Amino acid sequence: MGQVKYIKIADEIRNRITRGHYPPDQAIPDEMSLAKEFGCSRMTMKKALEVLVLEGLLYRKRGHGTFILQSSLQPDQVNVLSGETIGLTASAKGRQVTSQVIAFHVDFPDPEVAKHLSIDQETPVYHILRLRFVDGEPYVMERTYMPSPLITGINEEVLKGSIYQHIQENLGLTISSSHKMIRADKPHELDQKHLACTPDDPILEVEQVVYLSNGTPFEYSFARHRYDKFVFTVINIQRPQ
Repeated sequence: MGQVKYIKIADEIRNRITRGHYPPDQAIPDEMSLAKEFGCSRMTMKKALEVLVLEGLLYRKRGHGTFILQSSLQPDQVNVLSGETIGLTASAKGRQVTSQVIAFHVDFPDPEVAKHLSIDQETPVYHILRLRFVDGEPYVMERTYMPSPLITGINEEVLKGSIYQHIQENLGLTISSSHKMIRADKPHELDQKHLACTPDDPILEVEQVVYLSNGTPFEYSFARHRYDKFVFTVINIQRPQ
């Protein structure tokens, strides 16, 4: 019950932030004041605020309070936390995310793909190229490789929705962690064709390997993001010595 309560509180504070309830240049009310307002313990409120810190909506400034991260208020941008592995659908929570399948087939991997997925070249993989839209506008193009014997049941219906949702809800697997490399690149022809960008617009490419909870890599992908639609946020949480 306590868990449900702090999640509901986090949802309400998130809604307040998006509606502009709190002045963006001032600290939000402190934990004690919010706990009194919501009729909960300080520990419950602390957990609720921690949810929003981990989402990249809030950040704590020691000795000054808790503030709204300004980049999270941009209405047409998706804020991606550096350490999260939740996919675009979850990152753009509250907005309509759709997908267009550009290419989809099963093939044997080249040495580089096989190495990153820790498989041999005789293990077939899905090769997926998808264009992802947020509220009807192209945001990112994803080229993804997954071992087909491990991630079963991928079809056009799954590809038009959320692959991660299929993996977790239909296959019962737990997505645990990822290793990402983020780089700037010049747009190639596919970018200009599908992402509505010009030859001079930079592209943010995220190369990543994603792992299940047992340490098995299940995804090797390249996601090419429009530079004007994403903010990548790094949150460093200082742990007690």
